[in-house]
Amino acid sequence: MSVNYDSSLEGITTESLQELFLSVEWESGKYPNELLQAIKGSHSIVAAWDGDKLIGMINALSDGVLTVYFHYMLVNPSYQGEGIGREMMNRMLDRYKGYRTKVLISYPNVVDFYQKCGFSEEEGATPLFISELV
Repeated sequence: MSVNYDSSLEGITTESLQELFLSVEWESGKYPNELLQAIKGSHSIVAAWDGDKLIGMINALSDGVLTVYFHYMLVNPSYQGEGIGREMMNRMLDRYKGYRTKVLISYPNVVDFYQKCGFSEEEGATPLFISELV
């Protein structure tokens, strides 16, 4: 398997996003048009490709100077454990080197992965959400 990494939106379609997001059972995969619009509004992305198949992606939202928030980070389960997520995260961390704050929200089953990437919990901080699914 030869994985290619790309920071452009070229080749990313509603279909490729839907397939990737549903592969990890994320609810947002049910809204491919909105998902594509959200990805296009990102500050930057890194996409992982196996040929013409989108197998992983991370996106960043940022003020462009001080803070970056890594919103989506996912790898198709058939490709997990191959270092793809680590490579995408390393590319993003390199891109945002020097930013004072790098933020992400993690689910319990992947906390270890993000800690290995250098993230840690911030004492006194609590993530809060309002989710409005239609």
